[in-house]
Amino acid sequence: MTEDAKSGRFLALVETHRRILYKIAATYGRTAADRQDLAQEIVLALWRSFERYDDGRPFATWMYRVALNVAISASRSEGLRRRALAADGETILELVPADPGRAALEEEIRILHEAIAGLHELDRAIVLLHLEGERYDAIGLVLGLSESNVGTRLGRIKERLRRSLEAAS
Repeated sequence: MTEDAKSGRFLALVETHRRILYKIAATYGRTAADRQDLAQEIVLALWRSFERYDDGRPFATWMYRVALNVAISASRSEGLRRRALAADGETILELVPADPGRAALEEEIRILHEAIAGLHELDRAIVLLHLEGERYDAIGLVLGLSESNVGTRLGRIKERLRRSLEAAS
């Protein structure tokens, strides 16, 4: 495969699965600048390891694995442990007409996002993939865990989130 064909194929695959990139960057990046930097780091890591991608496996699974590894490493090394979701929430509320019910819902969503942001990086990755609708076996494949380990961890995560949300209300 020529270098042009390789880069064209890579760009097409990344474009097709760009939502993965944005979701992981949004989950692990604190500010807009952090999210943009993280997205760029992920694309660079994907490109550097693209030769090792196995066509016999789903690209999305491989992309999740690389992207989460980059995000978790960046989170640990650069201190991106907290998301600034309040700023995002305020922007949304400013653009929408005042509605007390909506404001209450937005507050609940903000509290949930804060609770998720407070999880350990691996647990956040499990929640992210679960919220994406991934099955336990697929989550395990991406994160290098067994299917039963994913199920057990997810159950514990849900219980921690439930307690955290009860304490916040």
